[in-house]
Amino acid sequence: MKLLEIVDLKKYFGDTHAVDHVSLAVNEGEFVSLVGANGAGKTTLVNLVSAFFPPDSGQILFKGRDITALSATERVKAGIARSFQIVNLFDDRSVFDNVAQAIFSRQGKTLKLLVPAERDDAVTQETMEVLVQFGLDAKRDVLAGELAQGERKLLDVAVAYALRPSLLCLDEPTSGVSTRNKGQIMDTISSVVRDHSITAIIVEHDMDVVFKYSDRIVVMNQGTILADGTPEEIRNNDEVATVLLGTPFAKRVTA
Repeated sequence: MKLLEIVDLKKYFGDTHAVDHVSLAVNEGEFVSLVGANGAGKTTLVNLVSAFFPPDSGQILFKGRDITALSATERVKAGIARSFQIVNLFDDRSVFDNVAQAIFSRQGKTLKLLVPAERDDAVTQETMEVLVQFGLDAKRDVLAGELAQGERKLLDVAVAYALRPSLLCLDEPTSGVSTRNKGQIMDTISSVVRDHSITAIIVEHDMDVVFKYSDRIVVMNQGTILADGTPEEIRNNDEVATVLLGTPFAKRVTA
């Protein structure tokens, strides 16, 4: 069943056709990766879905409802949340408070600076459940600004997840993270997303990550969709490999 449907979506920045009449459907429960070279339009597409800025034309349908004109706040309430390539955290607040803030926001409450979130038992319990799911419970009292890069990435996703979305958009969740830690981060994210039947759209450059975790891969090139298929179909698409890497995947493996 379609959860998100993008219809003939367009966003130009002067002469740059960032998203050029793109149509795309994402089904409930899918883990979809958006890939492509820098400037292909991946992040712009996610920005349009999350109302970071409006499209020039086209429609965005979510759960069958036209949400094209809704604000970012209204889309969060509708069930769309996102993380950012450059993490968007309250660095001077604790890990606990960053997640608690998202929960308070979802509930229409405000986390007051001088009132500890721990005074709300329900929020405290839910916050700790989220931190346990993301392996951050031992860091609950650490300031977000003091976390290692991989932990910051996980916290940013945890904050988005705490909004309880149906659709979670992740922009480069492993960027700036060591190769050794990428698998740990993606294992955690994938486990949480799949265990709770959340639909995920991930913008990612690391093709090893993309092939391992995706149900479906959408390849963008110069603002348009070049290919859309399963990991195996994309792996066997020489045109895609040449655009992304300069040589077919098979030749890179055997070289």
